[in-house]
Amino acid sequence: MKDTRRDFIKKSASVAAAVSIGGIVSAVPLSDAEKKKTLLKREIKKDAGMKFSFLMGPTSPRVSFAKEMGVLHAVSGIERVSGAKPWDPEAITATKATWDKLGIKWCVVEGPPSLGTQTKLGLEGRDEEISNFITFMKNLKKYGDVDIICYNWMPVISWARTNMETPGRGGALMTAFDYEDMKGKPMTQYGEISKEALWKNLEYFLKAVVPEAEKAGIYLSLHPDDPQVDIIQGISRIMNSVENFDRMLAIYPGKNSGVTMCQGNFSLMGADIPALVRRWGKDVINFVHFRNIQDLSGVIPSTKFVETFHDEGQIDMYEAMKAYYDIGFEGPLRPDHVPVMSTEIEDPKRRGGYTTLGTLYATGYIRGLAESIAKEAAKG
Repeated sequence: MKDTRRDFIKKSASVAAAVSIGGIVSAVPLSDAEKKKTLLKREIKKDAGMKFSFLMGPTSPRVSFAKEMGVLHAVSGIERVSGAKPWDPEAITATKATWDKLGIKWCVVEGPPSLGTQTKLGLEGRDEEISNFITFMKNLKKYGDVDIICYNWMPVISWARTNMETPGRGGALMTAFDYEDMKGKPMTQYGEISKEALWKNLEYFLKAVVPEAEKAGIYLSLHPDDPQVDIIQGISRIMNSVENFDRMLAIYPGKNSGVTMCQGNFSLMGADIPALVRRWGKDVINFVHFRNIQDLSGVIPSTKFVETFHDEGQIDMYEAMKAYYDIGFEGPLRPDHVPVMSTEIEDPKRRGGYTTLGTLYATGYIRGLAESIAKEAAKG
């Protein structure tokens, strides 16, 4: 009995010592380097904290791919609801409910309703259009829980390419633009539109809507002209240089009037993308179109270019991603303008620049960049 008791005491002492030693070891102060490493490891976030997203509608086949890839944010327009305008609560509520049911967060409206020719050209009816736009902003935030609107200032002729099937790497089809092919096209019904008129109309719009955007908690994000040339079919372009974007930002300063950082267009303006990202920072950049391009003209701004795979082209994509990480950007970012790949070439429904396979390839590439940069930062 005594031996049994003696053994129990010895074992208890050993366990106590082990616990004590463990406590002492765990209480040993970490070095500064170890503390930094431990802290940074805790701060590593999926996709470097950014909201990776797809441009898609709720019925798109891309939705299932998005969920499989863990891309759980959507950039979309408004669903049609019988008897309702797109800025009405019913339409916005229905759109949000559809995305919620799919398990995807609706985060950006790209190409907003009630912002068109009347406003951009200063025509009769623009005040009604602007009033509807303000209503849209308020309802979008209140009923859709969406706070970013990507818009452009390209009246009549928007996104334009002169060749949708330029052969690229391995036979993939790239979208391309050559200004020479546009110069012979006739003017539109609106005749010549001067830069001065476009600036006047943009200032009128911003001074009317940005104060309301501030109240509603909406971040307007102006997309650059695409292509970023001087004039198309008599209609001038003004959002085609970094200097002009600085001028726009000065009209009504503040984060509620910001920029969609479409890397391709800003690079074709001659901008160093990483440097521009760092100069503007997250208080100007609300939304990112992550894409790559290659100038073929040799002039700035480019008058001839091709849109490439994300891992080729003239932009240093690693340094661009590092710049977003360094400024603490955690907003929505989506791949943009991808090539048509071989199994999609014969598909009559394919849409150059927005095909599924190219988008999936781009997403994997972008995610790899984001993870490698976040983990490199964690190493100190």
